[in-house]
Parts: sequence; structure tokens; C-alpha cells
Amino acid sequence: MSCNVGGLDRMLRIAVGLVILALGVFGPLGWWGLVGLVPLATGVFRFCPAYGLLGLRTCPADGKAA
Repeated sequence: MSCNVGGLDRMLRIAVGLVILALGVFGPLGWWGLVGLVPLATGVFRFCPAYGLLGLRTCPADGKAA
């Protein structure tokens, strides 16, 4: 599995995932807050299946996961 999520994209995904999870726990989203696991996981693992299907990548050209 090669890296296809770059630095800024990764940080935004992790931040958005954490915010959605927090809204699920402390706010109005309830169980829908679990949707935040998707951007959080794609940010942590630096791989997005949708990017792979669309042929997109925001990481450097070497593509190796750190």
C-alpha cells in the first residue's frame, strides 16, 4: 500500500476526523460522529482508497509511507 495522502492533506484529515468524533461524543451528532473515523484513519495511514480509484495523490513522488 503506497502513500497517496500528503502532509497538509494528512493534517486536515486528522483534524477534521477528531472534530467530527468530538461532535459525536460531546455534541449533537451522536452515533453519526463515528463517521469521523474515516478521515482520521485515512490521515493516520496516509492512504485513501478513493484517491487510489481516482488516480489522485497529494504526497511526494516517492510514494513510500513513513
